[in-house]
Amino acid sequence: MLPIEEKLDPRVKRTRGLILGAFTNLLAEKSFDAISVQDVTEKAQINRATFYKHFLDKYALLDRWVEQQFRQEIESRVLDACHYTPDNLRILLLTVCEFLFKVRTDCMQSQRQFEPLIEKQVKNQVYELLNVWLGKMNPHLSTEISATVAAWAIYGLASHYSHAKKLPALEKFVDEALPLVAVNLEQFA
Repeated sequence: MLPIEEKLDPRVKRTRGLILGAFTNLLAEKSFDAISVQDVTEKAQINRATFYKHFLDKYALLDRWVEQQFRQEIESRVLDACHYTPDNLRILLLTVCEFLFKVRTDCMQSQRQFEPLIEKQVKNQVYELLNVWLGKMNPHLSTEISATVAAWAIYGLASHYSHAKKLPALEKFVDEALPLVAVNLEQFA
């Protein structure tokens, strides 16, 4: 299971939700560089002190936003409740490709400096998910190396897809790329 947010006071959850919602709306309106903490606090209708109780700065907010957006993608496809199968692995690769493409085209197109942050969050969550899946398959085998290799491969393939000047059909791309990831995980099947 992917890590879930620790048990928080409902007021804290509500305030973080307001901040993240305001940030999402602002990203649709302007670039990250043009967004200030003041913009976020005005949109969320909170004061700056409240913002800083929840986030160190706008970069920490961006990090949390990416984490939350990708977690929602995983949860919407119920991958966090699944186990390893070639079909689930295919859905995971498809999810990462779609997520990176969407993030790059919707709000980060001119924000190349944020790619390492996106990469960190996506690879971490894919790794955690694969670790759980593989651990269920064979609890006697170490999953760390296989989950790491597969997470990096999935992210790398999805990044390649989202950067392509001429995008191939996504389904065809995933079908061609899937064996490159699956070969690493065959020992758990």
